Amino acid sequence: MESKSPILNDDCDLTASSIPKSPTMAHTEEYDVIIVGAGFAGVHQLLNIRKLGLAAKILEAGNGLGGTWYWNRYPGKSIFNQFSLRLPEPISSGARVDSEMPIYQFSDPELWKDWTFSEYYPGWKEIQTYFRYVDKKLDVSRDVLYNSRVASAHWNDSVDRWTVTTEDGRVFRAQFLSLCTGIGAKHHIPEFKGIDTFEGEIHHASRWPEEYDFTGKMAGVIGTGSTGVQIIQEIAPVVAHLTVFQRTPNLTLPMRQRKISPEEQEQLKKDLYPIFYNRRNQTFSGLFYDLDPTPISDTTPEERTLAFEDHWEKGGLRFWLGTYKELFSNQAFNDEVYSFWRMKVRERIPDPHLQEKLAPMHPPYPFGVKQPSLEQRYYEVYSQSNVTLVDVSKAAIEEITPNGLKTGDGVEHKLDVLVLATGFDMVTGGITSIDIRGQDGIPIK
Repeated sequence: MESKSPILNDDCDLTASSIPKSPTMAHTEEYDVIIVGAGFAGVHQLLNIRKLGLAAKILEAGNGLGGTWYWNRYPGKSIFNQFSLRLPEPISSGARVDSEMPIYQFSDPELWKDWTFSEYYPGWKEIQTYFRYVDKKLDVSRDVLYNSRVASAHWNDSVDRWTVTTEDGRVFRAQFLSLCTGIGAKHHIPEFKGIDTFEGEIHHASRWPEEYDFTGKMAGVIGTGSTGVQIIQEIAPVVAHLTVFQRTPNLTLPMRQRKISPEEQEQLKKDLYPIFYNRRNQTFSGLFYDLDPTPISDTTPEERTLAFEDHWEKGGLRFWLGTYKELFSNQAFNDEVYSFWRMKVRERIPDPHLQEKLAPMHPPYPFGVKQPSLEQRYYEVYSQSNVTLVDVSKAAIEEITPNGLKTGDGVEHKLDVLVLATGFDMVTGGITSIDIRGQDGIPIK
């Protein structure tokens, strides 16, 4: 049962209960705030709106909390870290965050004091478990309508309210509309010729089946962004053959994943959690480390190399967002950073031909202008005899055939399953997929 909204003040009653219902709106549900999306942002909005005493409803397309972590559930079994982590126990791979715990959770002490993660970079299953914990503790779901994809949101000048309609025909009205759709709400599938003729299975990374077994399959992966990297390193050990179609190499960084014990987290909660959460509001990245403002001209090559080594060994995004600030403004320094990255990566790739494809001598773009992905054993995968890397910048994808994928060099790559790690209609896709119209019916598009 939703909380009731009190009158805000004696002169201006802006609550849902104060709005007169017209006969045509008899079946319209009235709220102060409609929130679209039940990920971190949507749940955060709801919890804060409740504190104001306002009536709010989240409309969520999925069947559970989590936002992108409800949809992103591509492979995440345990793999033995033979290469970069130097740990004896299995570490899970697959879809996971790229921010260290405890950053990737709500900062409310009432929530973090009783919660512990099992890994330094939590995976999607643990994030979903975390949302269930939050739901149980704060009864989030009482104000969420699941399986409700928003089709339209139109502003009504006559009543100064939004009319929001879902795809299944339900209608809502509210003074405030909060779009918490995230940056990756709408997945992107390129218009590949012949995609409808493929006789195998096609799965987009963000629309993964709950259960899928790659064992013994001839698999292809299009895309080497963060999802592509995570899927590739996960399925390579079990497929009969894996063909990776890469347009641009991903300048990935070592994750340095590790298990984290409840005892270690309890100590962090006691000493550092409040500091971490305050610190993230002070940094460029929103993490608890920051860019170094020291001018490059005031440093020595030896000093910089030691800083590079330190960031590399600590792992995560430090090599990118904890380095010298001039990474983004000094091309000579940017080249120096890339040269160090290239050296570290090539050490893990024995084949000179693959070295040039994955870590070319000349940078494909300035280091750091695209977000680097985090990896656990990505580069070692390409030394496996059952893995082929296709450079589609030289042999473009011509068409999807009934039996696989044909590239511009005339080769047809036989496939049982095709994985589309082709990303999202980023940032605005979740918003523009809704028919949003403001004053005078002007569409947001």
